[in-house]
Amino acid sequence: MKRYPGGEPYDLASDRGSVVVLDVWATWCEPCKDALPYYQDLANEYAAQGLKVYALNIDEDPRAIPAFLAETKVTLPILLDQNAQVAERTLKVRGMPTTYFIDRKGMVRHVHEGFAEEFLAKYQTELEALLAEPTP
Repeated sequence: MKRYPGGEPYDLASDRGSVVVLDVWATWCEPCKDALPYYQDLANEYAAQGLKVYALNIDEDPRAIPAFLAETKVTLPILLDQNAQVAERTLKVRGMPTTYFIDRKGMVRHVHEGFAEEFLAKYQTELEALLAEPTP
């Protein structure tokens, strides 16, 4: 994975000690337009408690990203997974968006495929429980 727009390498291991939300998305994904602003709100609300949120884009061509971000008003850190190699091989993503909640030890604790408003309370409860766990 690489950071957007600069292309610097990124490794989730660098965030051990934080709770991480990793949302896998694409510019052509309609539910992603609803999901990313929600995750932006979570990032703003829980950053002081140790939450980090990343948006992992799988578009083949990253040139569509700036317009998407401007439309959704999202300022989350964007990671690039061109050709979806990490998403498909490592994360086994089957649908868009797919979101991973990762605990402070780096273990995936919850996986959510798709996005719908009726799940927001559940997501928040899961994240609050992870944030309440002690830092290793």
